Amino acid sequence: MKIMRKYAIVAVLVAGVAGLSVRANADTLLSLPAGYFNKPAVIAGAKLFARHCSACHSVQSLRFNRLASLGMTKAEIQKDVMLESGANYLQGMQPAMTLAQAKGWFGMPPPDLSHMVRNLGAGFIYNYLQSFYWDPSRPSGWNNHLFPKVAMPNVLQPWSGIVTKQGKVIEPGRVTPAAFHKKVADIVAFLRYASDPSVFTRYKLGGYVLGALIAFSLIAYWLKKEYWKDVHSDSAKHKK
Repeated sequence: MKIMRKYAIVAVLVAGVAGLSVRANADTLLSLPAGYFNKPAVIAGAKLFARHCSACHSVQSLRFNRLASLGMTKAEIQKDVMLESGANYLQGMQPAMTLAQAKGWFGMPPPDLSHMVRNLGAGFIYNYLQSFYWDPSRPSGWNNHLFPKVAMPNVLQPWSGIVTKQGKVIEPGRVTPAAFHKKVADIVAFLRYASDPSVFTRYKLGGYVLGALIAFSLIAYWLKKEYWKDVHSDSAKHKK
C-alpha cells in the first residue's frame, strides 16, 4: 500500500512538472524563494488570504489576535484581515460562504487550511497555486496539474493570467511573473505560520537555549577535568 502511494505521488509530481515547465520556463518544480518566511511576508500573506481565499476556506486554529505578535495592531487586523466581517478577534478565521452554499457549489465544504502546510508541505502549496490552467470541461472552468479535476477555481487568476494546459497564454496576468511568485510565497508564508504560530518565538528562544547548553557543556567539561585531576593525583600517591 505504501509503495502504491509513493508511485501515485511521483506520478502527480511528474504531471505537475509538465505543466509548470511551460509557465515557469523550467524543467523542475518551482522552489520557494530563499528567506521567504519572515514576519512581513506572513502579514502580507494574511491580507492576501483574507481578500482572496477566506470566502471559501477557514483557518480555525489560528486566532486573529495571534497576528498581533507579528507587529500588527488590533485595528490593522480588524481592517485588513478580519475585513470588518463581524468575525471574533479571539477566534479563528471562518469562511464567508455558508455550509449549504459550499455543498451546492463544490459538492462539499472546502477544507480548513490551518494545518495544510504541515500535511502537504510548503513547496506543494506553492506549486499548486501556480499550476492552474483553463479547462472549459470543468464546472469551474479550471483544472490543476498537481491536483487533476480539482473543484477549486483559480482565485489568483487576476495575477497569474489564463493559460491552457499546454501553456498557451489566453490572457496575461496583471502583474509580472516575479510579482506573482512573491504574492503566492506570501500566502504560503501565512499558511505556514497558521500551522505553527509559535515558530518565531521558538526561533528567538533557540539562540538562548543553545547558549545555555554551550555554557553547561563548558562547565561540565571543567568539572570533569577537576574531578579526574584529583582521581589521578590520588592514584599516583597510592602507587608510591
